[in-house]
Amino acid sequence: MNSPEHVSPFGRRLLDRRNFLKNTAGSLGGLGLAQLLAGDGYSADNPTEFSGKSPIRPSIDPDNPYLPRQGHFDVPAKKVLVIFCPGAVSHVDTFDYKPDLYKYHGQKPPGIPAVTFEGPTGNIAKPFWDFKPRGKSGKMVSDLLPNLGGLVDDFAFIHSLTTQTSAHPQGENFLNTGFTMEGFPSFGAWVTYALGSDCSDLPAFVAINDPRGLARSGRNNFGNGFLPAAFQGTDFNAKNPPANLRRPAGYSASDDQATVDLLQRLNGKHLEKFPGDADLAARIASYELAGQMQMSVPEMMDISSEPESVQKEYGTDTGTELKREYAKNCILARRLLEKGVRVVQLFNGSDPSGGNGITNWDSHSNIADTHAMQAEIMDQPTGALISDLKRRGMLDDTLVVWCTEFGRMPFLQGNGTGRDHNPDSFTCFLAGAGVKKGISYGESDEFGFKAAVNPTEIYDFNATILHLMGLDHERLSYYHNGLERRLTNVHGHVIKDVLA
Repeated sequence: MNSPEHVSPFGRRLLDRRNFLKNTAGSLGGLGLAQLLAGDGYSADNPTEFSGKSPIRPSIDPDNPYLPRQGHFDVPAKKVLVIFCPGAVSHVDTFDYKPDLYKYHGQKPPGIPAVTFEGPTGNIAKPFWDFKPRGKSGKMVSDLLPNLGGLVDDFAFIHSLTTQTSAHPQGENFLNTGFTMEGFPSFGAWVTYALGSDCSDLPAFVAINDPRGLARSGRNNFGNGFLPAAFQGTDFNAKNPPANLRRPAGYSASDDQATVDLLQRLNGKHLEKFPGDADLAARIASYELAGQMQMSVPEMMDISSEPESVQKEYGTDTGTELKREYAKNCILARRLLEKGVRVVQLFNGSDPSGGNGITNWDSHSNIADTHAMQAEIMDQPTGALISDLKRRGMLDDTLVVWCTEFGRMPFLQGNGTGRDHNPDSFTCFLAGAGVKKGISYGESDEFGFKAAVNPTEIYDFNATILHLMGLDHERLSYYHNGLERRLTNVHGHVIKDVLA
């Protein structure tokens, strides 16, 4: 038997009667707690969230990750179009009419902060464009967006949105992934992870980037995060088709097929040895999809085949080159949705380094010119896209989301020509399948400065979009690093007042 001097200090504590009884009692208590939690559904095999609901992880065949899957409940929406305007569109100059801005124009009433995101504040400024009642509902919309204004009877506006940040990269992340940090799955990845796709020869999730390039947060806006790689967005636009689909010169169709067959055999043998390798399964699925896309994409990208009336409606033949290219992107979005692509995310704005209203909606100076420039690009093609979807009956099963990462202040910056970031109130709208028509939910205060009636978080916005797609945001989850992760984290409530 070892003498006491050969026993470690930790071992001596175990041999001490008092510590032995304390450790034993604590261990037995822990076992009892584990048993109680398991009975309530909190075991690893049958986890239950704090909401009292058990998570739902879709059953996915790694060999066919895009196979269509049933949602949690039946809804009319089968596809979703997200129109994202990076840079922060000014709600007080577009959709959120505030008569007090005219009343207090040029003044600085009490409660206005001395400093905001980019420095000292100036005075209250009336809208740079006149507002007029639109549609049968009489919704007040500014002359900046007359085409979208003409469609207000189909929209459900949310005027009381708030966000957690006033910085663009984090704001884009938060809107698109539910987190300000990078590395989390985008909304489109969550939807395709849950529902797969009804389209076998095109990606389940397509991100149509602005003609000027990627938005501030880049691929994180349509990335898969920790979800399997198969669910990341495929990015291309009307000007830049998917890369590496065209067969190299001097490489025959038979050579191409022989290479694909060999690759499939090699990957298949490797997958037999490592059946849980999700990355390899995703690569195999992407190769197979690429083969299908070689046949389907050239036809899909041929925007010139659209009738002249459609070209004129979207504006592919008028305005600046940027407007014409964005119009082509809008036609491409409609064609993708027609083919059954599950999620299409259409970007209007770019630039990972800023741009101050030139490459996106971030108008810190000369807002009258820079917002007008962005609206000239966005308004006609976007209005035509929504009108076209409606005319073709596609809004019956397509959800439309128009959004931006936050709003802008009702007062000017110190430079007297621009509006600073406003995370405390901004406007987005929904339309299409499952959405009430011609309504407004929530209100900002008399200046459009802060959400005042039914303040609404991005978590609520995303929860509502998932609900409209037939998904319970409290149950759609993915087990990652010991946590049941979800798009809305541990927050969010469905905005029932906007549901049809």
